[in-house]
Parts: sequence; C-alpha cells; structure tokens
Amino acid sequence: MTDSTDTPTDFRPEARAPRGFADKRARDLRAERAILEAVSAVYERYGFEALDTGAFEYADALGKFLPDSDRPNEGVFALQDDDDQWMALRYDLTAPLARFAAQNWETLPKPFRRYAFGPVWRNEKPGPGRFRQFIQCDADTVGSARPEADAEIIAMAVEGLEAAGLPRGAAVLKINNRKLLNGLLTAAGADSAGQKLAVLRAVDKLDRLGVDGVRLLLGEGRLDESGDFTKGAGLKGKAVDSVLDFVQAGAGGRAATLDNIAKVIGGSAEGDEGLLELSRIDAALTSLGIADDQAFIDPSIVRGLEYYTGAVFEAELLLSTTDEKGNKVSFGSIGGGGRYDDLVARFTGNVTPATGFSFGVSRLAAALRAAGREPGGAARGPVVVIAFDDAHMPEYFSVVGELRAAGIPAEVYLGTSGMRPQMKYADRRLSPAAIMLGGDEIAAGTVTIKDLDLGRELASGVADNAAWKAERPGQQTIPRGELVAAVRKIIGG
Repeated sequence: MTDSTDTPTDFRPEARAPRGFADKRARDLRAERAILEAVSAVYERYGFEALDTGAFEYADALGKFLPDSDRPNEGVFALQDDDDQWMALRYDLTAPLARFAAQNWETLPKPFRRYAFGPVWRNEKPGPGRFRQFIQCDADTVGSARPEADAEIIAMAVEGLEAAGLPRGAAVLKINNRKLLNGLLTAAGADSAGQKLAVLRAVDKLDRLGVDGVRLLLGEGRLDESGDFTKGAGLKGKAVDSVLDFVQAGAGGRAATLDNIAKVIGGSAEGDEGLLELSRIDAALTSLGIADDQAFIDPSIVRGLEYYTGAVFEAELLLSTTDEKGNKVSFGSIGGGGRYDDLVARFTGNVTPATGFSFGVSRLAAALRAAGREPGGAARGPVVVIAFDDAHMPEYFSVVGELRAAGIPAEVYLGTSGMRPQMKYADRRLSPAAIMLGGDEIAAGTVTIKDLDLGRELASGVADNAAWKAERPGQQTIPRGELVAAVRKIIGG
C-alpha cells in the first residue's frame, strides 16, 4: 500500500533527441548560413524575390488527405486546430508555394519568381543521412510555360552551387524531359500508367545493373543473384531497343545529344514537343554562358518523371569526398527540379505552368565538408579573457568590450576553474587567442596575449613537447593600447 502523501520526486526523463531530429552546433549552423547567403545573392541577382511561408499548412493543401477520422495520411506531422481541421508541418517548400500562388494570384506579378529556404518535416523512417527535419532551399517560377524559364532555373542552380563552394567541374546539372520518353513509349504501344512506371523504374537502375540488366527489366523480368525474380515492364523486342537507344543517346555535348535523341524518337508528337523544348533550353543556356560541362542533356535521368510534366533536372556531385576517417563517401544527387504544371491547378482548377529547383542545404554542407571545402571557413571561437581574480572583473569586461566594439568576438571566462582549465576551455572553443591580465599587467598598463592558433599549429608539428614548452610559442606582452591591433593581426594572420 502506497502512502497518499508520496510524490514521484525521483523521475528523471532520459536525455535523448527524437530520431531523425539532429542537434546542430555552431559549425553546422555557420556552414548552412554561409551557403544560404551565397545562394540567396545569386537568386536575387536573377530577379527572384524571397518568400517565407508558415511552418504549418492545412493537410489537404499539402496533398495529404484524411483516410479516416483519427489521423492524416502518413508522411507528415499533423494536428487538429481549434476548428477541428487537420494541419500538418510542411514536407517541402513547393506545396506551400502552390497554395500561396493560388491564394494571391490576382495581386502577384506574373510570372511570379520566388526563392525560399527553411526547415521541412517528413514523418518517415529516419536513417543514415535521412532526417525528419532538414533545411531546403528552393527557387521557382510560376506562370511561365516558356522553356527559357526552365533554362534560367538551371543556370541559376549552376551559379548558386558554384557560389556555395562547389568550383566548376565539382558538380553538373543533368537535364531530361518527360515528354521524350512518354512519346517514345506511346509510339511503342506502352500506354498504361503502370507500364510506363515500370519502364521508369527499370531505366533508373541503369548505373547499377548495366544495359543487359535493364534490358531484362524492360522485357519479361530479371532473376537476381539471390534467386529473387523482378517482374519486367513487358515491352517487346523493338520497343526495348528503342528505350535503350534513347537512354544511351547522351553524347556529352548538348547539341550532339539532341541530334541523337531526334534519331530515336522520330514520329512521336509528344516526343517532338519535348525535343523542341530541350532545344530551346539549350539555346538559352548557351546565351547565358552555361557550358556543356556545367549542364548537359542526359536521357537516362528518370527520377521524378512521375511528378514532373516536362523538363526535369538533377544536380550530381562529381567531387571526391571522404569522411573524417578517410573513407570514401558517395553523395550522388545533391538537388533536383523540373517543370510541374499541374500543382497550382489543385487549388484553382486551371493549369498554371511552373518550374523550379530544390536542394538540401545540410546535405550540400556535408558534401562540401567531405570534400575538404568547409562552408563558412574554418571553425573559430571567440577570444577568451582569462579570469584570475574576481576583483579585476571590471577590467576584464572593459577588455572584452573594447574587442567587441572593434568587431572581434570575445568573452570573459565565467566559470570557477583555475588558469590551466581556463586555457583548456579556450582551446576547446578553438579560440584564436587568450588574453591574460593579472595585477602586474593592470598596474603596468600592459596585457599578455597568447596566440592559440599558432600554438596549435606548432604543437602539431613538434615532436619534442619539452622543446615546444620552452619556446612558449606566440606569447607576447604589449601595451594595453595595442591590444586590438595585435588581436586583429592574429585573426587575420
């Protein structure tokens, strides 16, 4: 029997982050901020305006409908508001744009060109590199059916990724058009949606299975090494050959690829339409100065063709990347987009042309770091003023005030530890310098500065620790009036 006066005072919640929700420290936040600032500058130079929509949208606006009375569809985090309407955290930035455009169409400039960045949430099973919350960055044009609008999005994506830290040759935009393969398959007699989807899935495995493996999946099916059988798309001989000829039509240069595609899809009205659109995209990209090594046509790109209505493009990382242990890491696709002319129509009933590009900011930051191109520069903490004596606290704060006024991040150590732990603290913060101001320095009007950056550099290359200690690298005592100049030299040096 429990005493009614007992209270559960011993409960301790477990300190754990929900799966798929990452904690980010300064290094990660600095990297993301650097990428967003660089990319935003490019997008604004192209004439795109910034737009921020709310974190929540009504579930039906996101395309997530209620299968029963208790919960919204899987894939989103949802709740009911005080009107008993289901709201969900946005799972991308495109669906909110479609809602915004439909809601404000009469007052918007047309075409409407916007870019946006911010967190999105997906109620999906998390895994390595797969999060439930992450930062996306999008740019879209709504209201233009011109292929040149697609070309400008592609050019902007190329310049944006380069500005973010990927030098020319480190990434490439691959371009395709849904209408090409649609027209080809219709001409071959594959007119059901299920069969077309099976073809897309087969082509998507080209890199992994090769031509012979895809040929089997386009036909009757394929038996893998484990003995499992995958049913094929059911195309017959000539149709299979046409699809394989199409996906292998890439010739590096855009003009040569277009010539190859024309030889394969001849006779298809939809295919010819897609070919004309790609030709106009190519011409616009050439005028914008986007070379073949920055963006090329690749008929084997099929991801997203279910969703997109015309042009589709995918950004692929070409840089060699390794993890912190030196192991090779493959990032592959780091962004994508295309034309989606049906999305706004969900709200208005009227087809509204739109095209856009999206990339994951955290994924790009991780890729840049793995390639040795730390976004935002090397990690660096504030200058730390060592606290020797409580009586001198006003003087310590006078020093940090002076440094902060000069634009230099600085802090007074506010723990209770002695000098040695304070120096360890400064080193752990990756501080460029530590300021020592004892009674003798205060009386003499001087200050002692220890160059921690130099100390770390020397320490890493000195085998004899005793010799390193004897040298006391980077420590100097200077007049107080020279403090800011001396610290600036360390930071800039």
